[in-house]
Amino acid sequence: MLVTSKELFAVAQKERFAIPAPNFIDLDWLKWHIEVAEKLNLPVIAALAESHLGESISLEEAAVMGKRYAEAAKVPVVLHLDHGTTPAVIKRGIDLGFSSVMIDASQCDFQANVERTKEIIDYAHPRGVVVEAEIGHVGSGENYENHELSDSIYTTVEEARNFIEATNVDSLAISIGTAHGMYTGRPIISFDRLKEIAAAIDIPLVLHGGSSSGDNNLKKCAQNGIAKINIFSDFLNAAMDEINRKKPGNYLEVKSSAKTGTQNCLKHYYSVFETRTVSIN
Repeated sequence: MLVTSKELFAVAQKERFAIPAPNFIDLDWLKWHIEVAEKLNLPVIAALAESHLGESISLEEAAVMGKRYAEAAKVPVVLHLDHGTTPAVIKRGIDLGFSSVMIDASQCDFQANVERTKEIIDYAHPRGVVVEAEIGHVGSGENYENHELSDSIYTTVEEARNFIEATNVDSLAISIGTAHGMYTGRPIISFDRLKEIAAAIDIPLVLHGGSSSGDNNLKKCAQNGIAKINIFSDFLNAAMDEINRKKPGNYLEVKSSAKTGTQNCLKHYYSVFETRTVSIN
């Protein structure tokens, strides 16, 4: 069934687990993610990043087929537009039927972030769509061990509290030490900062840059207030690892290997995040 994340996050916050938000880059990945969720009887947040539009899928294709697959699914499915930076694209996604959107103005100053987030919330909420925003900034993981070169900006408790009060956002992505992409080493996550923020605010917290962050780190994040964890790069690596292991001889075998790799990766993270079944009435 197609749902917003509101009901799912309420359960995740109460029972201290996280729900995976696997990115999809085409309709195959979308179907593969939902298949795993149905097999395990667990919710899933199927996320399409604005930056991936036009590569293998359009916004219209993602919305039409995403709604179709989600509505037919036997488990709760959130169709989420991730890392939206263009208001017109985000609003178009809302009109097309995405049940959740993210406005990412985290590289702007605080006031500009508030204003851009409020613009999307004012459009989304009357249409029954939930909104995620980001405060602080989750940078790139390419030079992760060189912290002085990182463009990550950690979220402060005061900023998180003030931002929520100013925007009425539904969920908040925070920066506590992860980064997008793959790391050259293990990230150093500030669990103290996570606990401080989780104790200070009531809305669900989101973690971006989950790939290669370490199973123990991610499990601990889920247990300490993170309700949603985004994963993308690890699916790419899992698909290639399986292709290299199987050494397929034709295109159909390549796709089959990629499917096996990505689905095993999602199954793994369901276990790490300790995701549980959520019933939606």
